[in-house]
Amino acid sequence: MGRGDLNPVECARLEPYLPKNGKRGGQWQSHRKVVNGICFRERTGVPWRDLPARFGKWKTVHDRHRRWSADGTWDRILGAIQGDADAEGRLDWSQVGVDSTSCRAHQRAVGARKTAPAGRSKKGVPVQHCEDEGLGCSRGGLTSKIHLACEGGLRPLAVLVTPGQTHDGTVFEAVVERIRVPRQGGGRPHARPDVISADKAYSSRRIRSYLRRRQIPHSIPEKKDQIRHRLARGSADGRPPGFGRTAYKRRNEVERTINRLKNLRAVATRYDKRAYVFYDTVTVAAIRLWLRV
Repeated sequence: MGRGDLNPVECARLEPYLPKNGKRGGQWQSHRKVVNGICFRERTGVPWRDLPARFGKWKTVHDRHRRWSADGTWDRILGAIQGDADAEGRLDWSQVGVDSTSCRAHQRAVGARKTAPAGRSKKGVPVQHCEDEGLGCSRGGLTSKIHLACEGGLRPLAVLVTPGQTHDGTVFEAVVERIRVPRQGGGRPHARPDVISADKAYSSRRIRSYLRRRQIPHSIPEKKDQIRHRLARGSADGRPPGFGRTAYKRRNEVERTINRLKNLRAVATRYDKRAYVFYDTVTVAAIRLWLRV
């Protein structure tokens, strides 16, 4: 076992959810070597062609990651592992933090071939391409933004990738809607945390109304200009929104989760041309965090 590889406990947790056979009837070899190659590339950020020989052919590792990104395999694995943690009582629903972080795009991440919005990969797997491929111009140049919701154990519950100039508040609802942890006994997935905390970027009437409809308490501070305008309007603007200072002290949890994700070079810097591949690169990083517990 090399540095950064899956240990036996992590492999035992991951193995039941990996695909068993190829779609063309052939037997896949052990996934462990391939998954370790994917994790090595995430940790070091090396080009796929420079993977060490101990992981096998670099193209096998690359194609399997790309295929599993296109058909939703990584998403299903993350949901299944989260469901296991929830059933075992290892998932902290007492407070969920929402935040985002920007990732600089490498020069090789731009210039993806212009194709139709919907297409097929070389393996015949349906894929969905974006017009912008999750890349946008901001003060730092070409960047992507990772939006995530995390639980108290510093592990992501939901991930969303957008262009770098996207404002956090515009995708808050989309991030919260992605919190859907399957229940092992069947039924509706667990999707409502006890409290949601976020910073001032998420302070808006629309977001507060959305959380009120979902019956989710929140801890979101008001911006100074919003306080000033509310006081100027007096009683016509109603009472100030509730704000739990004690709950807001735990907002550092989502920032620490982001720090753990960006310790991986392929997450801190985007090397993938396609948005769906980079999204699942982040998803694999989230899976590793869930497997470590």
